Amino acid sequence: MAPLSQPERLPEDRALVFVGFMGAGKTTAARRLAKRFGTEVHDADATIAEQAGMPIDRCFAELGESGFRELEERLVGEALERASSGVFSLGGGALHSPRIRAALRRHTTILLDVDVNTAWERAAGRGRPLARDPQEFRDLYIRRRPMYMAAADAVVPADRRDRIDDALPSIVALRDAPAGTRLLWATSDSGDYPVFVGRGLLGTALSPVQGNGYLVTDDQVGPRYAGQLGDGLATTITIPAGETHKTLQTAETVWIGLGEQGMTQSDHLVALGGGVVGDLAGFVAATYQRGVPIVQIPTTIVSQVDSAYGGKTGVDLPSAKNYVGAYHQPSSVVVDVDTLATLPREEAAAGYAEVVKTALIAGGHLWERVRSGDAPDADMIFECARTKLAVVAMDERDGGVRQVLNLGHTVGHAIETVTRYAMFRHGEAVGLGLLAALRLSGQDALRDEVATLLAAQGLPTQLVPGAVDLDAVVAATARDKKRRSGQPVPFVLLDGPGAARPGCQIGDADLRAAVVELEQARSATA
Repeated sequence: MAPLSQPERLPEDRALVFVGFMGAGKTTAARRLAKRFGTEVHDADATIAEQAGMPIDRCFAELGESGFRELEERLVGEALERASSGVFSLGGGALHSPRIRAALRRHTTILLDVDVNTAWERAAGRGRPLARDPQEFRDLYIRRRPMYMAAADAVVPADRRDRIDDALPSIVALRDAPAGTRLLWATSDSGDYPVFVGRGLLGTALSPVQGNGYLVTDDQVGPRYAGQLGDGLATTITIPAGETHKTLQTAETVWIGLGEQGMTQSDHLVALGGGVVGDLAGFVAATYQRGVPIVQIPTTIVSQVDSAYGGKTGVDLPSAKNYVGAYHQPSSVVVDVDTLATLPREEAAAGYAEVVKTALIAGGHLWERVRSGDAPDADMIFECARTKLAVVAMDERDGGVRQVLNLGHTVGHAIETVTRYAMFRHGEAVGLGLLAALRLSGQDALRDEVATLLAAQGLPTQLVPGAVDLDAVVAATARDKKRRSGQPVPFVLLDGPGAARPGCQIGDADLRAAVVELEQARSATA
């Protein structure tokens, strides 16, 4: 996995095309890159205004939106079809055109992803014909967003104007990656990094880090996939598979092994495996010689949609899950969805619970896909990762909003702890935790819908009577990591898909009732 470097020139066989909503900064980014590399910039709105002989707002008013779109389709479509290089910025509505969307497939399309409030602040009062009414603006944003996401080869947050400079090596690397590979640029207070999602990515030159790579994997994943990573690894340390081995003792074994093999601060770890490997190797990376870089290569649905991102690392104690750990963002994440093909069905099903959780948090298009029964694919995994990383970008250290990602996990982790990680897979426990959280939220109809989705995957929707100590589960929730001194454990509740509420206080009687209900027979379609 050779490191990426800043390119000396832009690709000569394709253009870089910036798309996104009003106020995303597409024109600024395009001009910035064109100036840096001395290449031609094509501003779609400027081209339209020049051809029409009038400013965009007047053109829009005189031609009407349909007339404007026809002119836009002809001029922008022709330009993209002719282009073999250069930098383009497109108007916010250009992707309504099938011709333009088809032409984009020849190029690298970069979505500058801006939240609706920032977009309104930047666009309102600037003479934009579609930025006059805040509610209409918001509705338009919601309608267009799935269109942008579907077209994007790379998604880069537009909160800072210089993000594109940092992301550029990874964007250019898409040229040589397997077809269909997509990039998500992850941001946080402690550092940014690329997330690549696609097929056939094991062994590709997508890592931004220098030095020797030291692989940490487990005895199930390693024999199957380690050989595909190429010859650039200094050594491999294999740990036993399973949550019961995510301990300080296992971490010590890895620390000692790295020291014996001569790993230095100029080298990096590579974590190949599911959530256990990723969490433990991330913790080792955070602590070995006070911190070394790590590349995460997740191989399970749980890790590909959730645990590989955001920088939470750690190991378990007998009394609680993930009780010892550190925040340590990866240097990159490489998601090869081909690794899911060999995932045992039970593991794939368990991972589906994390997909449901993420979709409930995101709402919108992702929730609609999940509730319709779509199986997780590269696009769904990409959107799950984007959802989580958007939250992490706002709150890296769990100070508030990031707690929404704990939906279903307070009770889920308690069930895992009480059963000593031997009765349920993580995703199975999270699924049960989701049902408890939805009951506490008063979302009975949504709870039943989620139960139906989980049951369709063969996941448990109730506890076997007498198999789990329910009092111990309730007590274990009080040891959740989100608890603050002198305060009860905060729960994440849901007002509906896309409307999670962190920091909610739950009475003991209500919590116990929600946990007890998990043991009571209840039809998933009731």
